[in-house]
Amino acid sequence: MKLLPLNIVVIGGGAAGFFGAIACAEVNPRAQVTLLEATRQPLAKVLISGGGRCNVTHACFEPAKLVQNYPRGGKALRGAFTRFQAQDTVNWFNNQGVRLKTEADGRMFPVTDTSETIVECLIKGAAQCRVELRTGTPVVAVKKLPQAPGFEILLKSGETKQCDRLLLATGSNPVGYKIAREFGHDIEPPVPSLFTFNIPDPKLRSLAGVSVNSVQLRLPDTVKPQLEQTGPLLITHWGMSGPAVLKLSAWGARYLHENCYQATLLVNWLPDFNQEQMREQILAVKTQWGQKAIALHRGVDLPHRLWQYLIDRAGITTADRWAELSNKKLNELVQELTQGKYLITGKGVFKEEFVTCGGVKLKDINFKTMESKLIPGLYFAGEILDIDGVTGGFNFQSAWTTAYLAGNAMGTRE
Repeated sequence: MKLLPLNIVVIGGGAAGFFGAIACAEVNPRAQVTLLEATRQPLAKVLISGGGRCNVTHACFEPAKLVQNYPRGGKALRGAFTRFQAQDTVNWFNNQGVRLKTEADGRMFPVTDTSETIVECLIKGAAQCRVELRTGTPVVAVKKLPQAPGFEILLKSGETKQCDRLLLATGSNPVGYKIAREFGHDIEPPVPSLFTFNIPDPKLRSLAGVSVNSVQLRLPDTVKPQLEQTGPLLITHWGMSGPAVLKLSAWGARYLHENCYQATLLVNWLPDFNQEQMREQILAVKTQWGQKAIALHRGVDLPHRLWQYLIDRAGITTADRWAELSNKKLNELVQELTQGKYLITGKGVFKEEFVTCGGVKLKDINFKTMESKLIPGLYFAGEILDIDGVTGGFNFQSAWTTAYLAGNAMGTRE
């Protein structure tokens, strides 16, 4: 295929913008690629992501399994991941001299444990490909050229810039949505994803710092079976956090937003037990430890402070002994352990992630090339799209994938 001396502009100097610009410049050295970033600091979100370590991707190398981690966009990404997936990300960074390591939960970080490694890699990679990086250059509007194919970009400074092909990688910035909407694309209204739960229970909050390796969480007022997650939970001074909460917030982002973050949460603190199994377990403990204090001899694998909190919720005092446990109190304890009811009254923040649910609707995007089906020469990548993943490196992976496909297509298509 003959490579044309194209003029290409990428709007947005985040992970997707840089990766798309580099991919385009690598595949077509004759192209002049310009990367426009509104702020003075490119890749700012990458720098602070993952607690300053940058969770680059996740060690899930089968596209069919990888897509299961996306509450929105998984179906569209299935084909895209067959062309560029997590293993390709690992290989790409390795080729740039950046080695990644896998942690016990599958998250992958640079071996240096600092996000600066990823930022420096992308900036260096762009420079080596002769990508022109312009920071402090906000875009005001984009118009289609009336005669020739291509676009005219109006900058806040008053300057205009023309290009043959354009990649929008603006994240959840309103400017990107405005441009997309003016070109006829529908926008799914963005709402927060990946957040913690505010629970107004002072006694629960007094347990801040207590964690449980595995709990099952459920939003019972929904009919969707996916609004249920199992995983680690952390009690905080505002309520609940941890992977199980973050995943549930992602899958339930729309539902929780529509209900103003007011919802009932059911917690099974011991997900290996259903109610009947838990009742048998408690009866066995009652028989074995009849004269022991319930508060001190718990008989289930839970942190001691959490156990005392849960028996208090069931109306059991610190003086009560197992032999004195009435059927009514036993049933209440089983209920608290397997279907404890908590009131969510708001959302907290998860400072390591800034993810939205919503963006440009996917029906008008060709996921082989990331080109708009409405406007030839217009491409999309990253969080501007209505794609979001759960925590663990999945949002970065969708950014790398969509940007790589867009960059390659922009550089090589006739």
